[in-house]
Amino acid sequence: MQDDDLENYEGMTAEEILAAQAPKIENMEDYDSGEVKDSAATGTEKAGTENHDDEQQTDKNSEQEAKETDDDGMSVIEHLTELRTRLIRSIIAIVVCSCGTYFFDEQIMNFLMAPAGKLYFMQPGEAFFAYAKVVLFSGFLVATPVVFYQLWRFFVPAFTRRERMILGILVPSSVLLFYIGLAFSFFLIVPFGIKFFMGMGSEDLTPLFSVEKYLDFIITFLLPFGLAFELPIIIIIMAQLGIITSQHLKKYFRYVFFMSFVVGALLTPPDIISQITLALPLTGLYGLSYFVVRFILRK
Repeated sequence: MQDDDLENYEGMTAEEILAAQAPKIENMEDYDSGEVKDSAATGTEKAGTENHDDEQQTDKNSEQEAKETDDDGMSVIEHLTELRTRLIRSIIAIVVCSCGTYFFDEQIMNFLMAPAGKLYFMQPGEAFFAYAKVVLFSGFLVATPVVFYQLWRFFVPAFTRRERMILGILVPSSVLLFYIGLAFSFFLIVPFGIKFFMGMGSEDLTPLFSVEKYLDFIITFLLPFGLAFELPIIIIIMAQLGIITSQHLKKYFRYVFFMSFVVGALLTPPDIISQITLALPLTGLYGLSYFVVRFILRK
């Protein structure tokens, strides 16, 4: 209470002073209650804002999870885990098959050496590593159906039931075409290549093939041909997914025909016969793919 108020209240009794201060006290109570109400309203607004922010954060998290999840309901982490599982199973299959082919390494080596005849090794460990390479390569070829199946199983969740049925037919076909490509390369292209390169010799330049270099040459020829014969499978899958149609295949036939000879020039020895032996089958496989897409898939 200030000095001016004390002067005004001189000579008054306690009851009179209380009566005079009553209006001021009521005003103070109203002020305090107003502050409380304002504080409560401010707290409510803050709480509402925080709840709204929490809802927005929850929505963002849900959107992020939706982005990280594919249409098949699997997240990116689950896809990576699935891929790792498929790779491990494929590697195990190759190792197991390689252990089996180890007992036939001599027969396999003689079979692969047939187009070239007698081979030599120039370093002490070259023969050992050559046999190891033959065993691993043979194990991979034997395990090819398992590897293709694991690859197919990885992509299965992305397809519909009807597309899975079609892929179920294409997987055995892809394995068969891969083996046909290997056989085509080994029995037709490799002999031409060996004959061509041996023809480069003369009286003063005698061909002397190293077993390791020869095996590298064989593997370099076989695998590209096996993969090239997968062309119909790739085209059929792309057509089933709606990426290409029979009209596209018909439109780009001339370019594919030209590129077949380019591929033949890159993958075969530099003679016209070897190039034709690869270019014509590739063109025929492309025509077979057009027939399947046009008249079977109706695309």
